[in-house]
Amino acid sequence: MTQLPGEPMLAAPTASPRLPTGWAAEPKWDGFRSLLARGAGGRVQLVSRRGRSLAESFPEIVDAALALPAGLGDVAFDGELVIWNEGRLDFKLLLKRQGRRRAAVRTLAARHPAHYVAFDLLYLGDRSLLREPYLVRRRELERLFAEFALTPPWTLCPSTTDPAEAALWLTAWTGLGIEGICFKALHEPYLPGRRAWRKYRVRDSIEVVIGAITGTPEHPDTLLVGLPGPDRQLRFLGRTVPLHAPAAAELAPELAGAGPAHPWRDQLLTRAFEPGAAYPVTLVDPNTVVEVSAPATVDSAGRWRQPARFLRTRPDLTPAELQPVADG
Repeated sequence: MTQLPGEPMLAAPTASPRLPTGWAAEPKWDGFRSLLARGAGGRVQLVSRRGRSLAESFPEIVDAALALPAGLGDVAFDGELVIWNEGRLDFKLLLKRQGRRRAAVRTLAARHPAHYVAFDLLYLGDRSLLREPYLVRRRELERLFAEFALTPPWTLCPSTTDPAEAALWLTAWTGLGIEGICFKALHEPYLPGRRAWRKYRVRDSIEVVIGAITGTPEHPDTLLVGLPGPDRQLRFLGRTVPLHAPAAAELAPELAGAGPAHPWRDQLLTRAFEPGAAYPVTLVDPNTVVEVSAPATVDSAGRWRQPARFLRTRPDLTPAELQPVADG
């Protein structure tokens, strides 16, 4: 069976929503990034961007892969798992699939089925497409969808080289839960693990790592967060506003006390925001990634001048996958 890449190709943030010449634009979906492969012998792999199997959490996608025509042979996609709910994408329904028993997952799948949005084709038959440029991979992906008349849960990700159409997505589609746009160079091959694509986010949000909390791990009040630096050590960025009760309850199972090697062990975090203020800080294991709405201004050390707002947990990401923050 086709061997999936150890890592998918990744995107680096860009501040410009303008489509560059020689690039294509695709919507940025609010879902779980995943690689999907179906072997000619009937074996299916559905894995997250860090290689964890998602097959038990999304059995309807596995069933759809098994139902692909045998004439395809081996086939492997890169794409996004999404769930639609009341006319928009619902990330929380994806989270509900994790850690559930098989019967519970089947019930959730019947109530809110997932879709697989395919945006890249990595292998087809006995042919690897990894070294082919985006233009070729996209043409083959479109041909596959048309020739075999794939229908939901299969979805072909839109792609355009028209700047006006890409700009329209940012206004007409964001209400549906689209996060922004991905830009992909037309003549570039698929580069596993490389941040060679670009991504523009409509929402001013960022993924960060929880390094400490106020309150207790069972009842967190605020989060103290950071990002890996160039040396991969966690750099302190700031804290969040107080959490609402549902958010605190969502986070509590993810928080564990820190060991002696915590990178902030010797830092004086209690006075990080207001001179003379004392926050009872508890260091936690810095392995939980969350998405926050970050303030626009920072101080000379790169720390936020105001607290951020917690948006959601990101169990599909690890700290090692986050874009390092620059020194200075």
